[in-house]
Amino acid sequence: MPYSLAIFDLDGTLADSFPWFLRTINDVADRFGFRRVADEDIEGLRHASSREILSRLEVPLWKLPAIARHARRLKAEAAAEISLFAGVETMLRTLAENGVQLALVTSDSEANAREKLGETAALFSHFDCAASLFGKPARFRRVIRRAGVEPDKVISIGDEVRDIEAARAVGIACGAVCWGYAAPAALRALGPDHVFERMDEIASTFSPVP
Repeated sequence: MPYSLAIFDLDGTLADSFPWFLRTINDVADRFGFRRVADEDIEGLRHASSREILSRLEVPLWKLPAIARHARRLKAEAAAEISLFAGVETMLRTLAENGVQLALVTSDSEANAREKLGETAALFSHFDCAASLFGKPARFRRVIRRAGVEPDKVISIGDEVRDIEAARAVGIACGAVCWGYAAPAALRALGPDHVFERMDEIASTFSPVP
């Protein structure tokens, strides 16, 4: 099935921000009063859903908006530390040259996203950024509507369980990358339409759009 719209996640999918996250999370935990992450906790959290992670870390839901705002500020300050994964620019340019519309859906701010993407930001037709009370499904629907594409021509590509769940909720295909936040085994267990072990596998999934 050729896809004409690819909706990408940013952190852990295009941008290598997990090392920054691990360096930062306990400072955020201390500031907002949730449980710190010990080294031995990391692998278990990579196998958990977003809801399970919040539960294990005892994060009060009412604090999430403030936590998200603080994290965006920290990420903006650390922009120079967070680079794109190798091969991202080539992959995105290949898709764009083949007529695929590119969209970015992320809880980060659009300013942070554009800074991380650098020149490749110009390849994206649609941005839906910042935290949302209604989650990724609503944002996927919004992007699809703006793009004017039928759902069966759309694929979401991300690195977390919630990316797969959101794609399923709106009836689009989902691709999972193995180099991000969630453990590959946790992603494979949900049976995504595509599993990408290398960046160069993404472009080969798309047939050129007439």
